[in-house]
Amino acid sequence: MIRILLADDQPLFREGLMALLALEDDFEIVGEAEHGEKAITLAEHLQPDVVLMDVRMPLCNGVEATRQICERCPWIHILVLTTFDEDEYVFQCLEVGALGYLLKSTPAKQVAIAIRNVQQGYSHLGPTIGPKVFSALKSPQQISHSINQTSLSQREADILRLLGQGHSNREIANLLHLTEGTVRNNMTNVFSKLDVNDRTQAALWAYENLLGFSQI
Repeated sequence: MIRILLADDQPLFREGLMALLALEDDFEIVGEAEHGEKAITLAEHLQPDVVLMDVRMPLCNGVEATRQICERCPWIHILVLTTFDEDEYVFQCLEVGALGYLLKSTPAKQVAIAIRNVQQGYSHLGPTIGPKVFSALKSPQQISHSINQTSLSQREADILRLLGQGHSNREIANLLHLTEGTVRNNMTNVFSKLDVNDRTQAALWAYENLLGFSQI
């Protein structure tokens, strides 16, 4: 059962979303927050698997709430679900730890898929959000190295490719016949060579450079 906390300042939207998610047998809504401060408090108290986070909320916005939840409880995964697709919000949310970013216009079934992906630690970007991120990755200010420029070893490239496909460390270890410790050590080297801070940024690099352009 995936335990979900809803953080959105619109009661009618929360009510409708709860009704839709209730149709999924593996979902349980454990709490609601109408602003970011309450989202932080409830996340620490209820320990949900996934927080569906709006961006614009009173008292504390979704970016700051995401940052604090990720810092205090890094095992809780954040999926942003909002009306706003401005680049500033997208990159700020991903930079502070959100694993996914969807618009509220996303069909309910796609939201359900995203929740399951994020709960497993995989990144999930909406079809209009992915191109923004990939475009930024191509800019001089972002990660733009070729595979040769990174000096990745073959093993590191294989691990990065599987990370980009959404596999966990355990799955990567099984597929490559390695220990999880070896995968983690290589992942640390990959982060350093790509000059990224986390799995999400590394996965985005892999989508662009190893897997080809695709929307998640």
